[in-house]
Amino acid sequence: MRIVYYLALRLGIATLTLVGVSILVFAGLRLLPGGFEQMVLGPDASVEARAELVAKFGLDRSGPAQYVKWLGTAATGDFGVSMATSKPVADEMVRRAPATIQVALIATATALAVGLPLGLLAGLGIGRWRSVGRIVGALGASVPEVVLGSVLVYVFSRWSLGATVGGYVPFTEDPGVSVRATLLPGMSLGIFGIALLVRTTRDSVQRVLTDGHVLTAISQGRSRWQIVRHHVLRNASIPVLTVTATYIGYLLGGALIAEILFSVPGIGLYVYSALGNRDYAVVQAGVLLAAAVFIAVNTLADLGYAVLDPRIDARRHG
Repeated sequence: MRIVYYLALRLGIATLTLVGVSILVFAGLRLLPGGFEQMVLGPDASVEARAELVAKFGLDRSGPAQYVKWLGTAATGDFGVSMATSKPVADEMVRRAPATIQVALIATATALAVGLPLGLLAGLGIGRWRSVGRIVGALGASVPEVVLGSVLVYVFSRWSLGATVGGYVPFTEDPGVSVRATLLPGMSLGIFGIALLVRTTRDSVQRVLTDGHVLTAISQGRSRWQIVRHHVLRNASIPVLTVTATYIGYLLGGALIAEILFSVPGIGLYVYSALGNRDYAVVQAGVLLAAAVFIAVNTLADLGYAVLDPRIDARRHG
């Protein structure tokens, strides 16, 4: 029953959060200078032409009326049609989602494969790994993705390492070409994830090594790797899980820059193009989707905490 109550509570909070996000993005878009009709028709269009276009998409209604109508259809999974292309927004999101997911998977795999072991070694203070971890953490978190992406493009093109810029095709059509087209954007996003995981894992491991039960195990003469396996990994994993969940949630929005830089036709590039055209339906759906993914990932992380440390679940339910 506890888990059912917790899930119901989180679902209610998530619903209210999504409604709040939708209100903010709906209002924010309409405060931007230049409406959709001005972007499409230009400044020299007649008043009649503008009025006809505004009426076609219901933009002549009051703001609250537009919002209520949009929210009602969005709740059923219908995000309307793109005002620029007249295509259903939901269909376009589904068509472009594989590219964004592929970039996110490469970024996550890169971050986990490099960040976790490097952070563990740095936390244990083995050899020069502590200094390496500190340098990687600082550089990865401070260098902009645009710079990282440009460096990766130069390196992979200079030594013909196989990755390409542009030329994306769906994975189901040609897996090799698809992976090569998403490798660089995924790696550029993954470097930031490496920095986050190195710093979090290092700090978490160092904290666990000062706990009483770990000091007792050390005094009993247990080997370093026995201590790591039986004490450090599990106890240090909760902060790492938190950061990993936050990072995965960030990727949907962070993919925007990578998709623009590397010409990947994903959701981020779609929403960015729509923002320039004041295509309200597309931008609203994109922001709402990003918020939903972020909330879902962090909810799953919360459930993972209770599995890793049941005491958290007991404290939560008092």
